[in-house]
Amino acid sequence: MNLNPTLACVTAAFTAALGLAVLLRKRHSAASWSFTGGMVLLAVETLFNGFSFNELAPKNVGFLQGAAFVTRSFLPGVWLFFSLTYSRGNYRESLARWRFLLLAAFVLPVALAVAFRGELVQVLPFPEPGDGFWFRLGGQPAKALNVLCLVATVLILMNLERTFRSAVGTTRWRIKFFVLGLAVIFGARFYARSQALVFSGYDLALTNIETVALLLGCVLMAAAYFRSGFIEIDVYPSRAVLHTSVTVLLAGIYLFFVGVLAQIVVHFGGAGSFPLEAFLVLLGLVILAVLLLSNRVRQSIQLFISRHFARPQHDFRQIWTRFTASMSSVLDEGDLCVAAGRLISETFNALSVSIWLLDSQYERLVRASSTLHSEQEQAGDSTREVAAKEWDSISLNKLSRPFELERAKEKWTENLKEISAGRFRTGGNRICVPLLAGEHRLGVIILADRVSGIRYTGEEMDLLKCIGDQVGVSLLNLRLTKKIMLGKELEAFQTMSAFFIHDLKNTASTLSLMLQNLPIHFDDPAFRKDALRSIGATVDRINDLISSLSAFRHELHLNPTELDLNLLVTETLKSLDCAGDAELVTKLDPLPKMVGDREQLRSMVTNLLLNARDAVGGAGRIMVETRQRNGWVTLSIADNGCGMTPAFVKNSLFRPFSTTKKKGLGIGMFHAKMIVEAHRGNIQVKSELGSGTTFEVMLPLKSPAE
Repeated sequence: MNLNPTLACVTAAFTAALGLAVLLRKRHSAASWSFTGGMVLLAVETLFNGFSFNELAPKNVGFLQGAAFVTRSFLPGVWLFFSLTYSRGNYRESLARWRFLLLAAFVLPVALAVAFRGELVQVLPFPEPGDGFWFRLGGQPAKALNVLCLVATVLILMNLERTFRSAVGTTRWRIKFFVLGLAVIFGARFYARSQALVFSGYDLALTNIETVALLLGCVLMAAAYFRSGFIEIDVYPSRAVLHTSVTVLLAGIYLFFVGVLAQIVVHFGGAGSFPLEAFLVLLGLVILAVLLLSNRVRQSIQLFISRHFARPQHDFRQIWTRFTASMSSVLDEGDLCVAAGRLISETFNALSVSIWLLDSQYERLVRASSTLHSEQEQAGDSTREVAAKEWDSISLNKLSRPFELERAKEKWTENLKEISAGRFRTGGNRICVPLLAGEHRLGVIILADRVSGIRYTGEEMDLLKCIGDQVGVSLLNLRLTKKIMLGKELEAFQTMSAFFIHDLKNTASTLSLMLQNLPIHFDDPAFRKDALRSIGATVDRINDLISSLSAFRHELHLNPTELDLNLLVTETLKSLDCAGDAELVTKLDPLPKMVGDREQLRSMVTNLLLNARDAVGGAGRIMVETRQRNGWVTLSIADNGCGMTPAFVKNSLFRPFSTTKKKGLGIGMFHAKMIVEAHRGNIQVKSELGSGTTFEVMLPLKSPAE
């Protein structure tokens, strides 16, 4: 079943109905009458083309196509008249200016079609039966008629383009689909006439393209009709539009490419795909034209060109250099906001720039800086209550870019409007720049009272966004830095306290051992003498801790003297009695004198010995060794106690407050490592869980200060 006649009848009925519907308006105009006449002519031509699909006799097909040619000859004048009167406030002036061309459009095609009616089309059957017919243009009159129709189509599209481009805003929106529908119809006719000229003929498939395009165009115009009726607006196209007509440009480009394609076909063959290639060229040009006529697309292109190719409105390098220089050394939020506000004010000529920071703890906005108020004024009225829950519920997408406060309708912007009232009536719109850093909402920058009230361009809004992002990140960095500094101060205090308590704990351990042995050996004069000496040394140690407490809070200070490491180790072992029930083995090789802080090294040795005693418990083996090698003295303390896991040794052993002991403070090894490194030495550990641990301390023979 051949559906082409059915499609033609449906399209013709739809076209005629749409044309007659325009006359239902109470007010008729020259444009409405010409539109109805043109649509009826298109419907009649479509019927002739559709009926041709059912005819098998060449004579009948030739008659129908001849009738279609005659009908087509009336189209240039009617539609050119419509294009000059539709939505034209000065259509009489346009008709007067185009009167000769309009007269030619009415007379010449009709005269040619009527005079040479029997010679316009020659019907040639295809070789295979049922393949249809090829309609060859009958000589120069038929080609001239096609040329006239082609030129008239270009003029019609050009006038419609002029009307569309002269409309702005909502007026353009109201006629957009109507003009686009006509552009589809006449764009397809332009393609069909150019193909007929190139091949000096056509087949019925080409007329089918015109039918489908007519149906699509009617659908677009029907959508426009049901949305706003047959709207006519009064626009006054400028003559300058003609010199920049997209229609003329695209028509010229298309015909040029078609000519080039025709030459390629002549030399290389491939005529079968030529119509498709030509149609794709036309389709691409039409899509390009639609995009160029779109306001949003043109604005996006302009912004892209301005951003990447055109000379920028501001010198971004200079602004960023000033911005970096003014805020790189700022360590306070207030100073940062003052510097940022001054830079923004000078860059954008905004007399009023205020920066408000969100204090989520007290649910208020606090003014950090303002170019409009003095310091006394800012101190007197520098806070505004805000609904914290409402502020936190704002989508980050709404705060992703600067926006005009006057256009904002959300409830949360009411506070911003109240706190940003300008002083000048001609200061233009107020701009709100959100201060964000990731998901952190930090506050806003509000610009008002711009000189001459100039609107902010898209480029300037992009620049404001960059500045706002940078200020937000800088504010967050300052806040995080402040938290880190407070944390370090607390950590330093805890470290200092831990050192102090740890030394007191070692001293208490010494006194505790003495008290345990005192009832047993009290009658021994030598023991009493040694006990008194130990008590005196303990008191001296406590006094030293108290006197060095303030200095120890900052860094470890050494008081280097010449000492014998073996003697220091022996005295420490004797004072601690660290072995208890464990086996203590010492192997102290003869060592030369070295330079170091006696008390600090004693504390380091004490820490290592106590750590070994705690590791072996009541039974086990502790081995203490010293030796000399290549200008270094080495102290090794090994035990066969519980040992440590490799992960603990690597990640936690020398970190403060990390311990495996139930009653430990986790500071001994950290303190010991600090002492060794202060002497420019090195401490190494080898440990295996369940097998024991070995600490090896290497100290230089020379003074740490040398």
